[in-house]
Amino acid sequence: MAVTGLVLIAFLLMHMYGNLKIFIGPEAYNDYAEFLKQDLLAPILPHGWFIWIFRAVLFICLVLHIYCAITLWSVSVEARGKSKYVRKNRKEQTLASRFMRWGGIALFLLIVFHILMFTSNTFQLGWTGKQEPYTMFMGAFAQPWMVVIYAVFVGIVCVHIRHGFWSAFATLGANVGKYAQIVLNVIAYFVAVLVFVGFMLPPVAVCFGLVS
Repeated sequence: MAVTGLVLIAFLLMHMYGNLKIFIGPEAYNDYAEFLKQDLLAPILPHGWFIWIFRAVLFICLVLHIYCAITLWSVSVEARGKSKYVRKNRKEQTLASRFMRWGGIALFLLIVFHILMFTSNTFQLGWTGKQEPYTMFMGAFAQPWMVVIYAVFVGIVCVHIRHGFWSAFATLGANVGKYAQIVLNVIAYFVAVLVFVGFMLPPVAVCFGLVS
């Protein structure tokens, strides 16, 4: 679960970087999208192969992550049982740790929504027919309600990332002392805030007409 979680966080950071190209202009944004779909790792791989391998890896990581989450949850419930000695008080848990499952669900829904809108072109908002990525991005986030919904989902995902990042490195053995715990927490907060700000800057800029 730790490894697949870190892979998914790395994907989000890369995706965030790509979205920020909206500030450079249509040509840069569309060229980046086309580069990912057709030219990345060419000619080592035939044109267009990388994106499908990339999607397959992400899909496998997502399925494994969900499977591990369900497995760990079921083991936890089974271990807890109906014992009266299990404490109901959860003061030692952080808010992020309590909402991990909701964050995972939000991330899953965000991925599905993203695929339906920007990949399969099933759900069109602000454009019709097949359009370039820049046009689709502009059309989607020109709607204020869409930006608000997006902000809520991204916020929940970032709470998930905050705890997940720390937990993953702790699981992999990086939490070796009090100082390491502090460093991991600081980095986890930094990554979560970075992802939220990085993902929200382009939609907010489009909504307020700062990008056209």
